[in-house]
Amino acid sequence: MPEEITIAPAPARRSVARAVGIGCAVLVAVPLLLVIAFLVWLAVVTKDASDFPRVAPEEMAARAVDRSREAYDVLGFTRTIPPGVEELGVSTENTLSSGYCYRGGMTDETVDGAYRMSHEWALDDVPAEQAVPALRRLHDHLKKTGWEISSYRENVSGDYWSLFASRSDGEERVSFQWYADRDYFSGDASTSCAVDPGWKKGDLGLAGENLTPDDFGPSGKGVAGDD
Repeated sequence: MPEEITIAPAPARRSVARAVGIGCAVLVAVPLLLVIAFLVWLAVVTKDASDFPRVAPEEMAARAVDRSREAYDVLGFTRTIPPGVEELGVSTENTLSSGYCYRGGMTDETVDGAYRMSHEWALDDVPAEQAVPALRRLHDHLKKTGWEISSYRENVSGDYWSLFASRSDGEERVSFQWYADRDYFSGDASTSCAVDPGWKKGDLGLAGENLTPDDFGPSGKGVAGDD
C-alpha cells in the first residue's frame, strides 16, 4: 500500500514561514538591543574631567576637615590633635590623603587630573562610657542632616562599634570606629571628586597628596560634650 503523504495547505505553510521569520528577527533584535542598551549605559556612567568641578586641593582638603570637625563637635570631643600620626591604630592621628577618581562603567581607568581628599583623625584613651553615647548621638545627627546611613554596628559584646554614612549619591563619605580593646576612636571624611585647576597633561602623582592639616579640634561653637 503506497505511503500517504499529507501536504499542509498553502495558508498554513505561510503561517509557519511567518512565525519562523518573526522568531529569527527576535533572535537578532534582542542581542542588538542589549548591545545598544549597554553602550548607552556605558556612555552615561563613564566620566571624564569635564564631569567634575575644578577646585584646588587646598579647598577640598578644607571641606574634608570641616566634615570631620562637625562630627567631632557632635561627638563631644574637646582635645586638640596635632598634625601627623606616630603609630597607626594606636596613637592620635590628624592626616590628609588624596585618592583617585575613576571613569566608572566597565572600566577601572582613572580620570586625568581628578582626585578626592580625605581627612583622617583618631583619639586614644576614649572609654566606653564616652564613646558609646557619642556614636549614638552622631548616628542620629547624620540621619537628621541628610546623610544616608550605609552601615551602623553596635556590637553586642561591646568590643567594636562602627558607623558609615554617605550623601550626594555616595560621593561624600564619612566613617567612624571605636575599638574597646584599646579605647581607640577614629574618624574619616572624604569629599566628592574634583579636578585640580593647576593640573597639566603629563603631570605625575595625585593632587593634594602632600598636604598637611593644621591642628585639629572642636570648632568652639559650644556643642556639648566632654573629652
